[in-house]
Amino acid sequence: MKRPAPARQNEHPALPFSQREEAVRSIFTYQHVIWDWNGTLFDDLWLCVDVMNGLLSAREMPLLTLERYREVFDFPVQNYYQRLGFDFLHESFEQVGTEFIRAYELRRLEAGLRAGAAQVVKRLGRAGVGQSVLSAYLQETLDELIAHFGLAPHFARLVGLRDHYARGKVENGVRWIRELGHASDEVLFVGDSRHDHEVAQAMGIDCVLVDGGHQSRSRLEACGVPVVDDLLALPGMASACILPKRAEETAT
Repeated sequence: MKRPAPARQNEHPALPFSQREEAVRSIFTYQHVIWDWNGTLFDDLWLCVDVMNGLLSAREMPLLTLERYREVFDFPVQNYYQRLGFDFLHESFEQVGTEFIRAYELRRLEAGLRAGAAQVVKRLGRAGVGQSVLSAYLQETLDELIAHFGLAPHFARLVGLRDHYARGKVENGVRWIRELGHASDEVLFVGDSRHDHEVAQAMGIDCVLVDGGHQSRSRLEACGVPVVDDLLALPGMASACILPKRAEETAT
């Protein structure tokens, strides 16, 4: 599968975010932003579908489309595998999960950052907003991949998992918010899934979800929090991205 051009999905019944942005805090009013990685900053949706179709094809099971993937993908991912028809009485989740992650890791550098990801992260850094990543990705490969894209210096902490089975990140999130030491209203979580919203709730912090990732817009909107079209549509970001550059940025 070739990497598809990003699509904007604006045909939805909810009030367009731009019309209710005035009721949502600017991202620049927070002291710290916690990012999800896969699907939020890292554009690996198409790769996950392609790799999973390799596993399904080998077992003569129905293949996924991008649309169906975004309707069935969920956390813990074991439930997602079962929805696809994997029989864990025949083969274990650990076996299938390992097969997937090995194929994914061989191709992970075929995927890139989502449009605007580097721009948004750097702009927040220049504004003095602290940032970190909370991911269901294996810690070692999370560190490696973020360093590959040159973003590591912008994050105070990269929080991943100790294995690659992506069971969830609530426990790590609660631990991290305690370590951060910020008041709950000073921290924002940005993600692309219902699980990200669940994690933000467990952490007691605000959440904004970004469309175009691993779950459909309708599933995100059911969470009842702001859903934006893309990273550059995060509240406050549009105006920030057209501000004059600071003197030190333009100095030669």
